[in-house]
Amino acid sequence: MKKGFLLALAATVAFTLTGCGSKAASGDDKKYVFATDAQYAPMENMDKDKIVGFDVDFLDAVMKEAGVKYELKNIGWDTLLESVKQGKEYHGAISSVSITDERKATYDYSAPYFESINMILVKEDSPVKSAADLKEKKVAVQISTTADTIMGTILGEKNPNLKKFDSNAVALMELEKGGVDAVVADVAIVREYLKNNPNKKFKSIEDTKNFTPEYYAILLPKGSELKAKLDPAIKKVVSSGTYKEIYKKWMGVEPKVDSLLK
Repeated sequence: MKKGFLLALAATVAFTLTGCGSKAASGDDKKYVFATDAQYAPMENMDKDKIVGFDVDFLDAVMKEAGVKYELKNIGWDTLLESVKQGKEYHGAISSVSITDERKATYDYSAPYFESINMILVKEDSPVKSAADLKEKKVAVQISTTADTIMGTILGEKNPNLKKFDSNAVALMELEKGGVDAVVADVAIVREYLKNNPNKKFKSIEDTKNFTPEYYAILLPKGSELKAKLDPAIKKVVSSGTYKEIYKKWMGVEPKVDSLLK
């Protein structure tokens, strides 16, 4: 549930993943370049020098369906949104990007491809039962995400107890060492952490009153020609067995796709 307009001045190292669709299917021999921030497992992360994750496999399936050649680069979250906004070097981004009304004014979105929601992660003996119980607690979030926005509303944007970090990985480390009482992050991140750390005695909390469903989509520059190519391909992949295979591979459960096909 990444959200923000942070600008990075430092150069980033790019890792690439290429995929080729059928030229005959689209009549388009152009290669499109997509950005991602590969530190958001299981959605996207680095495995040595390779970008892997749900978004990676999904993008590949969509591009093959659309018959589009593409390249995926790990450029980091700080520069992703601004780069896509400019629409010069990057033609789009897939990086757990939530659809928001604010961003719709600046970008185009593809059809949605993933339903998500924020969750709370706390120690097993924590008395916290909902987001409302976090008002007097120290809470860690990834900066400029929807978790940041929601907790800023609940705690107060300038509340010193709202700890903002450059990544969820650092936020989770802060929870582990006792620097905060809770981490708020999207469901895929929380479940992945619990799966990989069964002995650390943490638990997740769902709060559908304060956290509502959100939808990820491929982010595109305004007026992008790609939207017309990608939307039909996304709908077809989401309704197919391929989507179920990718979802179960990375999430460990069967997907619910009804809300994505409306």
